[in-house]
Amino acid sequence: MKGAECGAGDSSAIPIALLGSGAFAVNSFELLRQRSDELGVRIVCVVSQPDRKAGRGQESQPTPVSSWAIAHGLELVRRADVNDAEAVEVIRRSGAALFVVIAFGQKISSELLRDIAAINLHGSLLPAWRGAAPIQRSVMAGDPVVGVSVIGVGERMDAGLVFATGQTASIPAETAGELHDRLAHLGATALLETIAKWVKAFRGESPSIQRAQRALDAIGGTAQDESLVTRAKKLSRMDAWVDFTRGADEVSARINGLSPWPGVDAVIGGVPIRLLRARVAARDATVPTGAQTAKPGDIQLDGFVACGSGAIELLEVQAPGSRVIALAAFLNGRRLGAGARIESTIPNSIVQGKS
Repeated sequence: MKGAECGAGDSSAIPIALLGSGAFAVNSFELLRQRSDELGVRIVCVVSQPDRKAGRGQESQPTPVSSWAIAHGLELVRRADVNDAEAVEVIRRSGAALFVVIAFGQKISSELLRDIAAINLHGSLLPAWRGAAPIQRSVMAGDPVVGVSVIGVGERMDAGLVFATGQTASIPAETAGELHDRLAHLGATALLETIAKWVKAFRGESPSIQRAQRALDAIGGTAQDESLVTRAKKLSRMDAWVDFTRGADEVSARINGLSPWPGVDAVIGGVPIRLLRARVAARDATVPTGAQTAKPGDIQLDGFVACGSGAIELLEVQAPGSRVIALAAFLNGRRLGAGARIESTIPNSIVQGKS
């Protein structure tokens, strides 16, 4: 379906196009597909990133959104650059009046957006965490309240008017992967509510070239407070570390925010291990290990790991080629215990302020 064209069809429902790549989009897109008749829209086009090599065998695999579109027989266009002339022509030929953009991974040009309304579901309560990794960064920051925002798509990334939000309390020891799934479901509700409002406004507008955008303007939106903006920089393998000299809250939040990927790389007794879930220990950290006070990174008599202040309990760790287990089970299997140290190295480029 790589060269497929998006078709307009015969329905009197309002044509829309879906632009997405990551798994965060699938739940919303599926709910939208199921309720399209009720909403009065029809999906005429799905646009995603090209297939990419993944896994040990480096086999070409479609994005989660591409797999979803194929499974439901939807018209699919896969492009490395959605803004090239051919892609723009194919997508605009669909006649879509609204673009629904979720976890797409590409900036959309003004040419492609011309006379088309566009909304985006973002995984944070904007203006907090604009950027590529909002869910991970919110967990790493220890945000007590997390959520999603439905915004307009414009020239500046994640800076559009906010049309709807959904929020929920963070859960202790919840990983970014688990929060991702919770917010994907929460976001679907906020998104469909916004689309329903847009459809009503669209039908109330007199036919014109600007009809779709005028309808979006009509449903109203709240401007973001630029003084409250925080950035959610994209993660990489260079982020797979933790500093145990920091407080237990910060150490725990970083481990959970980097799980499942890239995880936190560490070493215990010469054995490499990945840290995947932690929680703050419910007691003070400066409990003696034998006859001396524990230092950051020391594993104590109770199995907790000392931090700069407080201590953490490692609930999930994984050695190469092994299953996910608790730190206590890992230590027992290797006859390690109190007095052993867990170390995680910060890359030199970060220490030197180069990244």
